[in-house]
Amino acid sequence: MTETAPNATFAKFGWPETGIAELEHWGVMLRPDQPTLGALVLACKQPVTAFGDVDAAGCKELGVAVRAVEAMLQAAIGYEKINYLMLMMVDPDVHFHVIPRYDGAKTFDALEIEDQGWPGPPALAACQTPDAAQRAALIAHLGAHWPL
Repeated sequence: MTETAPNATFAKFGWPETGIAELEHWGVMLRPDQPTLGALVLACKQPVTAFGDVDAAGCKELGVAVRAVEAMLQAAIGYEKINYLMLMMVDPDVHFHVIPRYDGAKTFDALEIEDQGWPGPPALAACQTPDAAQRAALIAHLGAHWPL
């Protein structure tokens, strides 16, 4: 993993400590607050604040990143649906919040998280924050399922 954060959004979400995978143009991080188990941030490393400004190489690699994220989350967590939220109101660098969705609750390492918004929009205010040990274990678990 890159030792320093490529931009402020990476830094805010705890890079490199929360990093799961790094591609040339994108990074995958565990979202510190978990509205559902396995919630991630998929952030662009390019210095852009508008999705339309991501260059062709970054756009091409986004497809690779999305397929890998979905394969990893399905193998590691299991989900019924997946939501990609590009909010960029507070953190202006191009990034997506990736929220795996499921009916009920999922458990990992004594951390149980219910999808409180199911079947509607994700309940982003209803988050759990894993402690340092749970976060490290979840990052390792997800990373072990990274297909690239």
